[in-house]
Amino acid sequence: MLSEIFGYDKYSEITSKFSIRSTYCDLATKLNGKLELLIEVKAIGLELKDTYVKQAVDYAANQGVDFVVLTNGLLWKAFKVTFTKPIGQEMVFEIDFSQLNPKKMDDIDKVYLISKEGWLKSTLYDFHSQKQVLNRFSIGAMMLSDPVIEVIRRELRKMSPDMKITAEQVRLLDSC
Repeated sequence: MLSEIFGYDKYSEITSKFSIRSTYCDLATKLNGKLELLIEVKAIGLELKDTYVKQAVDYAANQGVDFVVLTNGLLWKAFKVTFTKPIGQEMVFEIDFSQLNPKKMDDIDKVYLISKEGWLKSTLYDFHSQKQVLNRFSIGAMMLSDPVIEVIRRELRKMSPDMKITAEQVRLLDSC
């Protein structure tokens, strides 16, 4: 799959049984001699449990690799490793090849994220950054920021010019 679907050269860019300390990660991709992505493979149809995620993330953390993929052949889950104490991870996306629709751009885009061409263009980094910016917590924090509250207050005053509406009253609407 890494060669035929994702476009990596199977002789120079894919390493099987990549050695990490006293153990091995199943696959690794190297571009221009640099380790880019680790891939932990489980048996087809096997549920991708949290213990397998931890195993894959530990491999990546030990190598200083930002992204790791856990797969059972059908389901591919990509994680961003967070180098905090303790080491953590954030699932960036998943692809279910049994449900993949080649006519659906979202599905094609996800395959592209970990393809060789996508990797060379840093699309996975860009996708992850965009996902962080557009998450509900970022949007919620922005909606409660002073400039946005002030715009809402002014618009409410336009609707009811006789009413005095303060920024604090707008903020309190969040708790209603």
